[in-house]
Amino acid sequence: MSKRLPLLIGWRFYRARQANGFINFISFASTAGIALGVAVLIIVLSAMNGFERELQQRLLGVISHGELVGVNAPIQDWQAITESATNHPEIAGIAPFTRLQGLVQRQGGFQGLVLNGIDVELEPSVSSIAQFMDESTWASLATSENNIVLGQSLLDKLGLEVGDSIAMYTPEPNSTRLTQAKSHRFVVSGVYQLGGEIESTQAYVSMAYLNQLLNMNGTVTGVRIKVDNVFNAQRVTRDLGYAQSEYVYMNDWTRTQGHLYQDIQLVRMVMYLVLALVIAVACFNIVSTLVMAVRDKASEVAILMTMGLKRMAVMSIFIMQGALNGVMGCTLGGVIGVLVAQNLSVIAATIEQTLGIQLLASDIYFIDFLPSELRQQDVMLVISMGLVMSLLATLYPAWKATQIAPATALAGR
Repeated sequence: MSKRLPLLIGWRFYRARQANGFINFISFASTAGIALGVAVLIIVLSAMNGFERELQQRLLGVISHGELVGVNAPIQDWQAITESATNHPEIAGIAPFTRLQGLVQRQGGFQGLVLNGIDVELEPSVSSIAQFMDESTWASLATSENNIVLGQSLLDKLGLEVGDSIAMYTPEPNSTRLTQAKSHRFVVSGVYQLGGEIESTQAYVSMAYLNQLLNMNGTVTGVRIKVDNVFNAQRVTRDLGYAQSEYVYMNDWTRTQGHLYQDIQLVRMVMYLVLALVIAVACFNIVSTLVMAVRDKASEVAILMTMGLKRMAVMSIFIMQGALNGVMGCTLGGVIGVLVAQNLSVIAATIEQTLGIQLLASDIYFIDFLPSELRQQDVMLVISMGLVMSLLATLYPAWKATQIAPATALAGR
């Protein structure tokens, strides 16, 4: 007997209309459920991949992977730290900075502001902030003038425009009282658009001007470093810090922004489990479909068995019939999931325009759009999981089909 015969019979059973239309409905429901679960899981994983990519490229591209800050005093010899960093194989860039914290007045009160003095020649080696402002704005930070670059959301909060002046209040040394604050005036030379909390709290000025304003005399607040692998930032920052003769605070991105990465991973895991259960429930519908199909085809199976068809071949027939539901569902869900994931950002933008809503607020999240990054391994993993679950669901009803007694089945026909 041909080994292909059980597969051909299973295909004929799959295509044939059952005597009971309810079996067809459950079969359709199981296929649709698998397709829906596979598609949604691919879409969700692609969205989580997109958030992770934007976290690394946008947020971690602007903030420092790691930084060394002087303890209770500026760093005297930052050039020595630079020389030490160039000898470290995992450090991709290093740049000095001067930092000043204070308040700016806005309607209804004050707004906290962190002022970052940067060197436009060295800053691109550790930060991509220049990509979020135009060339003239970036060039304004190369001068030793009191130019300041604000985030777009902060500029809107303050009700200012480019070219306006802004006053920043900082406390006197050894004093925290605002009544004893100093006032520093700056001219808004441009804006940057990044999104998130950074855009509302961070501003940029020339390091040369800020050092002159604070009488730093060649010293800096600290140095920023960029590492090849962001997940090694904590270890690399500590390696560099422990190698210095000056006492420094050692900070890295996992302390300030690590919660975002952990949140993304947590949502990915939870959604994966939930949608995997959705696929599993849909696969259990295959069990119901095959149990009823076995009863419906009992007489046909009995005839085949009297003609010499072995029990394992009977089992293969119904495994084939049930597996086709899984194959159809996984194929359809995979195609839908891939197509939607590839166009997820466009679809989300269309929904926002049509309904007049904003899915992601830029002043809350670090991005204001729904990102997506489709990975082949995710697609293969989801489809494989759906196929394995659907195959496992066929085993019990297929085994029950082998227990049909031909004489009994034909006698009740």
